[in-house]
Amino acid sequence: MNTKKEQDGVQKTSSGIPIRNIWYMLLYAMKCSNLKDRWKSEVETAPNLNCLLISILIERILERIRIGLGRDYNQVANEIYGIRGRIDFSKSVKLMSFPQGCTFSRYQVYTNDVLKNQIIKSTLYQMMLGGDFGTYKKLEQELKNKIHSILQQLNNVKIIELKPAEIRREQLKQKDMDCGLMLSLCYLLSMHLMPTEKEGGHFLTKIIKNNLTLYDVFEKFVAEFYKYHLVQWNVKPQSIFHWPAVGSSEFLPILKPDIILENRITKQIIILDTKFTKKSLVEGQWDKITFNRDHLFQIYSYLKTQEDLSEFYAKSTGLLLYPTISDRVSHSIEVQGHKIIWESINLAQPWQQIEKDLISIILKI
Repeated sequence: MNTKKEQDGVQKTSSGIPIRNIWYMLLYAMKCSNLKDRWKSEVETAPNLNCLLISILIERILERIRIGLGRDYNQVANEIYGIRGRIDFSKSVKLMSFPQGCTFSRYQVYTNDVLKNQIIKSTLYQMMLGGDFGTYKKLEQELKNKIHSILQQLNNVKIIELKPAEIRREQLKQKDMDCGLMLSLCYLLSMHLMPTEKEGGHFLTKIIKNNLTLYDVFEKFVAEFYKYHLVQWNVKPQSIFHWPAVGSSEFLPILKPDIILENRITKQIIILDTKFTKKSLVEGQWDKITFNRDHLFQIYSYLKTQEDLSEFYAKSTGLLLYPTISDRVSHSIEVQGHKIIWESINLAQPWQQIEKDLISIILKI
């Protein structure tokens, strides 16, 4: 991801999005929004997002090494002198262990060579071999020196193959927020979470690699942001609606809006779908410019199929939210008793304004 530094000193991507804004989105998506005020200097000076993630991971693991690296019980199975834990008799006989005064035993040891530490070490090892540190060679060398030092201090922790799904499972198990943050950083780095934008585009385009996209980050960011800030609203991400159909069919598509907002006092319902697409307006028949019909039909189906749930769903509002770096979208219509709204949020503006705009979008409905 190419970056540029504007006259205001803010490090930005080539399309004009401050790296700090992408980092704040990630913090919300990782449910760590309380950490926004930390690492300010790193956030402002990082040449790219990948380098920022590595820098923060290094800082966190060095701190954990100073106060004591997390340990846990680990299952071990090998041939030992004597007896420990549970004897595997068939394996002991096969290895002819008994005549040597040995047994093949399975037992637990309390060690720091556990999965969470293996993931962190292996991520740093892979970053040292082929990580993207930007174009700042001096910074790259400094970070690699720190990684080398950490690897030496973790010499009894194994290096393993990094599997994003396994990292995600381990991260979700953690109750320690600090460890959870480090594993989240490992997950992002393992997926090469590098937002790629093209110069001159108005809307963010695409990312990354494998199955994780900026769409996922944007969707999770919006949900967690509203959970944190809209105290008078219940915010339910990824709820599943049911078709009001007689009988059932395995071929019916799943109805799963990104976010449902319900006002605790008025019971007002807003069904929100985030749309991380290049354009909200498309060219239709006879060169007519229209809203994306697939997006419109999707939000319409969410609204109409749930009318029988309650009087509040019968008059619920649909909201399509698009990220942008320049163009503004703000439009609404009413269809069969339901208001449908198109809104955009400018991710290139100062973060404080992004927060204000996101809140005002909901409050003015």
